[in-house]
Amino acid sequence: MENTTYLPKNNEAQWYLIDAQGQRLGRLAVRIAMILRGKDKPIYTPHMDTGDFVVVINADKLVVTGRKRTQKVYRRHSGRPGGMKIETFAKLIDRLPARVLEHAVKGMLPKGRLGRRLFTKLKVYAGASHPHEAQQPQVLKIQTIPGVK
Repeated sequence: MENTTYLPKNNEAQWYLIDAQGQRLGRLAVRIAMILRGKDKPIYTPHMDTGDFVVVINADKLVVTGRKRTQKVYRRHSGRPGGMKIETFAKLIDRLPARVLEHAVKGMLPKGRLGRRLFTKLKVYAGASHPHEAQQPQVLKIQTIPGVK
């Protein structure tokens, strides 16, 4: 008898809708990364895309604990001399609320071709509306930990 590794054939990707209102940034990003990667499924295979699509609404109402609102910084560089731009969490969440969650999730995905492909399955919106009603996303309730602020 020959031992062969099971490989999933064709993955029928599910669509999930997550409301980020009042959620902790890091805890929510971990759950989203797990779903995008497909680690919550029995057919998970590390080198394949077995994950699902995730639509996140109300990204502007994310919560961070402690003094991260003023101390956490996001850096980007234009590639030119003196082109470093530094922005705090508070300023970035006011300017581009979706970018904060996208940045957190992207850091939790694999680096390289697979990670870039998985990242395209994440759709983040600042408000409560989104253009993915046709995909009939299933509402996914993320539990908040009581007493943790």
